[in-house]
Amino acid sequence: MAGRGFIHDKLDIKFLILYIAARIIEPVPFNTILELALCDDGVDYFDFSECMRDLVTTDHLTLSEDGLYAITEKGIRNSEICESSLPYSVRLRCDRDLENWNRKLRRKHQVRASYAKRENGTYTVHMALDDDLGNIMDLKLMAVQENMAQVFTQRFQKNPEYIFTEIMKLMLSETPDESN
Repeated sequence: MAGRGFIHDKLDIKFLILYIAARIIEPVPFNTILELALCDDGVDYFDFSECMRDLVTTDHLTLSEDGLYAITEKGIRNSEICESSLPYSVRLRCDRDLENWNRKLRRKHQVRASYAKRENGTYTVHMALDDDLGNIMDLKLMAVQENMAQVFTQRFQKNPEYIFTEIMKLMLSETPDESN
C-alpha cells in the first residue's frame, strides 16, 4: 500500500481497527469502523476489508448475524498491548471521531419514538427521553392518521429537548383557571 498517511501496512490497519473497536460503545456495522479508520490516508478499502476478515477469523472481533462487529477479550488485550504502535496523531484524530460516534450512539438510545396502529384505526405514538441517569420523559399520544404519527415521531427525534422543555413550561405555568 502506498498511502500518504501514517498507516503503512496491514498490521498497522489491524492495530487501528482494534483501537477503534475497543473504544466504540456498542457493536457497529462494517461501514462505521471503516469510516472511523479512514482518519488516516494510508488506509485503503481493500486492505481494510481483508484485515477485518482476518480479525474475525483470529477471534479478535466477532461478527453477529445482523452484521455488527464487536471486540472480544482477546482483541481488547491485544489492542492494549499494540495501541502505542499507532502514531499519536492518528490516535488523536481517531479519538475525536470516536467521541462524535459514541455521542450519536448514546443519543440513539436516549431518544426513542415509535408508533403502532390501534384496533380502532388510530395510532399510539410512544416517545421516550432518557439522560445518563435514566428516563426523564415517557409520553404516549393518540394520532388519528398514520402520517400524523410519523410527523410526531420525526419531530420528537429531531428535537426532544425542546418538546420536553415546552411540556415542562406548560406544566409549571399557571393556567387561567388557577389564577381565580
